[in-house]
Amino acid sequence: MTSLQELQAWIESPREGQHLEFKEAKSQFDLVKLLKYCVALANEGGGRLILGISDRPPRKVVGSYAFPDVQSTVEKLFNKLRFRVDADEVQHPDGRVPVFRIPPRPVGTVYSLDAAFWMRSGEELVPMSEDRLRQIFDEGKPEWSLRIVRAGLTSDEVIRLLSTQTYFDLIELPYPSTREAVLDRLVHEQLVFRNEDRWDVTYLGAVMFAKQLADFDLLGRRMPRVIVYEGRDKLATRKESVAAEGYAVAFPGLLAYINGQLPTNEIVEQALRRQVKQFPELAIRELVANALIHQDFEVSGGTVMIEIYADRIEISNPGKPFIETDRFIDEYRSRNERLADLARRLRMCEEKGSGIDKVVKSAEAFQLPAPDFRASEHRTTTILFAPKAYADMSREDRVRACYQHCCLQYVTSQPMTNQTLRDRFKLPNGKDTVSRLLREAVEAGKIRLEEDSGSRRYARYVPFWA
Repeated sequence: MTSLQELQAWIESPREGQHLEFKEAKSQFDLVKLLKYCVALANEGGGRLILGISDRPPRKVVGSYAFPDVQSTVEKLFNKLRFRVDADEVQHPDGRVPVFRIPPRPVGTVYSLDAAFWMRSGEELVPMSEDRLRQIFDEGKPEWSLRIVRAGLTSDEVIRLLSTQTYFDLIELPYPSTREAVLDRLVHEQLVFRNEDRWDVTYLGAVMFAKQLADFDLLGRRMPRVIVYEGRDKLATRKESVAAEGYAVAFPGLLAYINGQLPTNEIVEQALRRQVKQFPELAIRELVANALIHQDFEVSGGTVMIEIYADRIEISNPGKPFIETDRFIDEYRSRNERLADLARRLRMCEEKGSGIDKVVKSAEAFQLPAPDFRASEHRTTTILFAPKAYADMSREDRVRACYQHCCLQYVTSQPMTNQTLRDRFKLPNGKDTVSRLLREAVEAGKIRLEEDSGSRRYARYVPFWA
């Protein structure tokens, strides 16, 4: 039975997370919706669905008359779902609170309702994505990075195919004096496996250190492509290039090539002229590294794309992200943990989840429109826009910039105010431009008042999820 103390602890939790779901449901709650939530929570590792409590902090107990006979409801759930959901009710001083306890699904199994697999996306229930289904069905199998991409090689062939010198240079270790010591280190990193007197190369070893990705048939289509267009569309291509080596080998040269294609502005300081890139190199580095590391290698026929237009740069990778694009700044979940760990130790990226923070912060420093993060069923895209005056930005551009600035302030424990947003856009005092933008962002559901003090001039704002 759920105790009042346990219920209070859930109410005070900072966010619902994967294992808690609150619904007011004062008078009723649809049974089909309850079934879907049971399936979704079970697919996400189990959890509690709690009725009679507001789902936005500060949460309040409002009481619920839904499902007055919880044991009868438990029987209905079992008859439909064929797995047991337990339930009880807490008699809180402010009202009745039904609590449904949903168990986790078995490993490698996905629960469904009427042949539909459900998961949560923010506050919505959505059909489970193809890549998430594939990931669940592969549970218990070796993760893709440790699967074998070429087997039965001699030690000479391993050294010929992989840039072992690059590994030791990046990891900052002296190159061993014997080949056996080199291969032992590669085995330690799980880049290769010993197979009696032969060697097997893993996907991790090939994708990071291949001298030529085309030497590994299944990775030939994973070469990052850089395309430079003449204008704002794809009609005329000026240049196209691919990075043919493994990602750790190709990364410095890939970044140098991309930055060499970006437009520059000429500025004069103390009578001296200098060229400044329109896009911050730090943002390019973080976004390219993210695209390489977090791509879905199970999606066939796709690769990382860097497309440079006259007014923007688009960086995309195969795979739908595990988290909502609105939460890129404050949350982090890697699709490829082993690859991300190795890339961090090779100083290609940081595994702390701060990469997107840096992208947004550098865009603000360069006075660029806010980056646009987009997700489709099979691809994730980030767009960096060329400089644009505030007056030329669309309402969507302004609200997105306001939201990202609010997130950036929040994750650094600083409030967003009228003044910080004015500083972000370098707008003069004395106009209601920023106040109007704040109202629009609140109406769009992207930000909210930290507390309603009555004065909008000194109001403090936080992201909608805070």
